[in-house]
Amino acid sequence: MILNYFKVAWRGLKRRKVYAMVNTLCLSLGTACTVLIFMLTHYHLSFDTFHTKSDRIYRVVTEFHQGAVTSTPSVPSPLGKAFRSDYAFAEKVARTATYSNRLITLRGDGNNRKFQEETGVAFAEPEFFDVMDFPLVQGNKQVVFSEPGCAVITERLAKKYFRDESPLGKVIRLDNKQDFRITGVLRDLPLNTDLRQEIYLTYSDLKQYDPWLGSDDSWEGVSSGMFCYVLLKPQVTAEKVNAALASMSTKYYNARDAQVFKFHLQPIADMHFNPELGGYVEKKNLWALVIVGVFLLVTACVNFINLATAQAVNRSREIGVRKALGSNRAQLFWQFITETAIVTALSVVLAFIIVYFTVPYFNRLFGLRISANVFQNAYLLILLPLLLVIVTFAAGSYPGVVLAGFQPVVALKGKITYRSAGGALLRKGLVITQFSISQLLVIGMLVVTSQMRYTRKADMGFAKEGVLMLSIPEKDKVKISTMRTELSQLANVKKVSFCFEAPAGPVNYATEIRFGSRQENENFDINMKAADNFYVPMFGLQVLEGRNLYPSDTAHEFLLNETTVKRLNAGAPRDMVGKKVTIDGVDGVIVGVVKDFHNQSFYTAIDPICITSSVKRYNNCAVLVNLDNLPSVLASLEKVWTGLYPDYVFKYEFLDERIGRFYKIDDMMLRLIQIFALIANFISCLGLYGLVSFMAVQKNREIGVRKVMGATTGNIMWLFGKEFLKLLIISFVPITPVAAWVMSSWLNNFMYRIHFGPGTFILALLLTLLIAALTSGYRTLRSALTHPLKSLRSE
Repeated sequence: MILNYFKVAWRGLKRRKVYAMVNTLCLSLGTACTVLIFMLTHYHLSFDTFHTKSDRIYRVVTEFHQGAVTSTPSVPSPLGKAFRSDYAFAEKVARTATYSNRLITLRGDGNNRKFQEETGVAFAEPEFFDVMDFPLVQGNKQVVFSEPGCAVITERLAKKYFRDESPLGKVIRLDNKQDFRITGVLRDLPLNTDLRQEIYLTYSDLKQYDPWLGSDDSWEGVSSGMFCYVLLKPQVTAEKVNAALASMSTKYYNARDAQVFKFHLQPIADMHFNPELGGYVEKKNLWALVIVGVFLLVTACVNFINLATAQAVNRSREIGVRKALGSNRAQLFWQFITETAIVTALSVVLAFIIVYFTVPYFNRLFGLRISANVFQNAYLLILLPLLLVIVTFAAGSYPGVVLAGFQPVVALKGKITYRSAGGALLRKGLVITQFSISQLLVIGMLVVTSQMRYTRKADMGFAKEGVLMLSIPEKDKVKISTMRTELSQLANVKKVSFCFEAPAGPVNYATEIRFGSRQENENFDINMKAADNFYVPMFGLQVLEGRNLYPSDTAHEFLLNETTVKRLNAGAPRDMVGKKVTIDGVDGVIVGVVKDFHNQSFYTAIDPICITSSVKRYNNCAVLVNLDNLPSVLASLEKVWTGLYPDYVFKYEFLDERIGRFYKIDDMMLRLIQIFALIANFISCLGLYGLVSFMAVQKNREIGVRKVMGATTGNIMWLFGKEFLKLLIISFVPITPVAAWVMSSWLNNFMYRIHFGPGTFILALLLTLLIAALTSGYRTLRSALTHPLKSLRSE
């Protein structure tokens, strides 16, 4: 019986090729998108869950309570040592100090080959390899860090540096400062870890490399690279530790600072999901994608149901004959379910193929590392059969019930029409559902596109176009002066400035401020930007009151922004000039007030900022260049660089690209919404085309009669279009408030945002109308242009 179901179903699908192809394509696209979203979601949710004891591994994070509460994944340098000595909660405690984009030199190979490693290095305590599951393929975990000057590298770097030679015992030099002997080789890091450093160095050497960060004496500052990981004992809960950590603040800080510095644990599996704490993506964005995937699958199933119930008219006589020959409702129902299963199975196979060829594109587009081999994902192998069953019954059950319910006498007489085939109201409801989903995605695409365009085009308060940032390896006054002179003499270089960081960038240095004769520090930190006197004109900052900095490193002058003046609450900007201020422990004078500029993304408010000269803090050289002849400019810059820093690799970055990384996740979401909105509309259009094609065949005689009676081509097209136009407009009504709420919730994450109004919704409606009109119009026009005699003769 089952084999007979499949034989009959296959024959039926071969007879209705267009119907089968449309449904197969729609279901395969919906399934492929669902699978891609599942793979993307599973990939992100799997980060750092592979560690054997991941449920007990936590990272200590720091909260700053200064009005608003802000957080950082970093901790004061002594915290790890204090946690180990003060509490008995943990089996292991491990500190790491990470540095990105480091220069590695191979010592002893004759050529001293150099490599600029973007993932950088991590100084790690020996316990780190007890906490994390990063197995060694060479060396012994117990002794690799048994003495100072040791390094552990990954297999990938071992092959890159030494090819087929054993790396053990070889010497690498870090930033032309310190030598380390390789004592172990790690298995290549898993794709799903946020701990991307491939070079680990003994923590005891940190004090020589970075004396301030390597010191266990200072609790005052928090460096962006210092992390503390703890492996809790089996019976210890994070809540218990968090409660105890409150005592750490009171023990190591004075009464005021104890209210500012707070610490708590973050599960290692959550590190990937909090952008404020250095995470890649928020979980709510992943769940939004899951909902989109469900919507796309629902859209494909809606197509199937609509076309299947509409096709019931053509199959009425077939059903009548089967019933007359003794088939019961159950047999007819399972016959149709079998047809649906075949279409769904073909769709799943096609979806596999689409996914296989799409994953590499997704990886390149979004910077991911998802494996294209779906057979390696056990969860996916469970999902696909589950999808097959769900889609088969979700799409096939109702049409199966409709077909099985035909009365044999009525069916054999051919009196079943498109409207009487059952579910006319349901079909309209399903079409409305399709259009609603499409319009929701289109509205989302329009709003996200507008916000992203705003973040790119809005005035940040400084000039960023054509600015190259060069990282300075040595803060030497003589070399900086020479570099400025040589760069300024280049034909295509307009301006040069040395600074800690550009007005906006990934690194910020927050410190304490005390105004005038006040006895206490202010209840907010100030973002200090060390820069020379060329910084203000270089970036086009506007001095509202006072003057720019003098070209001196010892004058202790400060420029404040408007936000700082407001927070100090000590008068108008003009009243601040000449006043005394202490910032970062340095007494100085306010010489000017600059107009506010954005120092971070539009997600956050503008910080209190000061600008002051300090050569020892100059990490970057900003160069404003002529972009018309960029290759020549870069060659000239590299020549100057090589002359001054022959031991370092020349590397640059455009400032606008650096700022663009603030919105990396939003850009990814925008691309995904654009892709899925396009696919949703394409699926809807395929279904609409199939439905209109079926109606055109059913109304073939009516069209002929109307044309004979004088109906124009426009009249015929309106005959088909008015029903779908009405359904599309009806679909617009319920989805508008939903879309407004969803997009307003997303925009509320931004401190500086666009405001959308009726125009956005009207544009979305018009776009959907245009797509629907083009889809149905082509097929309708073909019917409308058919000669009436041909239409009547076909009857």
